[in-house]
Amino acid sequence: MENKNNIGKYLWQMAYSHAIAYCLAGFIGLFVYQELYDREIVSSYLRSADDPVVALGPILQLLRGLIIGLVILPVRKVFFEEKNGLLKLGLIFIGLSLLSTIGPVISSFEGFIFMTMPLKYHFWGYPEAIIYVFLFIGILKLSIKFEHNKITTLLPVMIIIMIGLISILGFMAGKGYF
Repeated sequence: MENKNNIGKYLWQMAYSHAIAYCLAGFIGLFVYQELYDREIVSSYLRSADDPVVALGPILQLLRGLIIGLVILPVRKVFFEEKNGLLKLGLIFIGLSLLSTIGPVISSFEGFIFMTMPLKYHFWGYPEAIIYVFLFIGILKLSIKFEHNKITTLLPVMIIIMIGLISILGFMAGKGYF
């Protein structure tokens, strides 16, 4: 049986790698999509960037990263121990979570078929998603390569604390507590 500490470390790596990559890609995307948020076709189904709940999104990504880690747990050795394993993981992410989702969502194969949204809106999300995948895989690669280095242990904790504080303060400011 595998050591529970190794599974815990793996889940933590997946959670923080996802959360940090998500925040960085989302921050880049926010500048690109700011104009898009104001269009009726998008604002009818996406929360505004200044909605207080949106401010909690970055810290809640730790939970999503944990879910990703749990889903991949049974087959993680393919991605973490085989040659080019993380590249395989990145391709699977692009294939399953962007191009071929199970429902008709924007930018997906199903979305192209079933959504009435103009085609150009489907392609706007691709750069952010591809940047996210590269960041996620890159952060994972570094965390594995330097896993015994103290800075690699402390840096994600400090970044997640900063993300958490910014998220909570953004939510509180959006609710008018400040």
